[in-house]
Amino acid sequence: MTELSRQRLAECHPDIRRVIEAVDKVWPLNVSCGHRDKKVQDHAYMTGKSKLVWPMSNHNQLPSRAVDIQPTEVLPSGKATIDWNDTQRFCYLAGYVLATAHMLGVKMRWGGDWDMDTERKDNKFNDLPHFELV
Repeated sequence: MTELSRQRLAECHPDIRRVIEAVDKVWPLNVSCGHRDKKVQDHAYMTGKSKLVWPMSNHNQLPSRAVDIQPTEVLPSGKATIDWNDTQRFCYLAGYVLATAHMLGVKMRWGGDWDMDTERKDNKFNDLPHFELV
């Protein structure tokens, strides 16, 4: 995890930090968002990346009760990349995150399955990088 990802993760609830740090030991991650202030939340809402206005998102609390993460792939050159179109990789990561959370006794919801019924087809808004405490 990069230093910037660590800084973003530091803005999150301790339970989220425990889960993401455990996952990162096995799977390289990028943390793109922990806490969102009003300006950032307003922008996320206006650009369609969030369905919630300030201060309704779990990202708006401090410490944040939500985190956005992406799976990274390390190329032979050593550079880490994110394939935003590889939704299967995001789903695979989500299963790993949710299983890790369960093993650590942390109840989390994923933005690819808001109602937590393990059925993705009924999801109205896909936010595959998003995880939040329940």
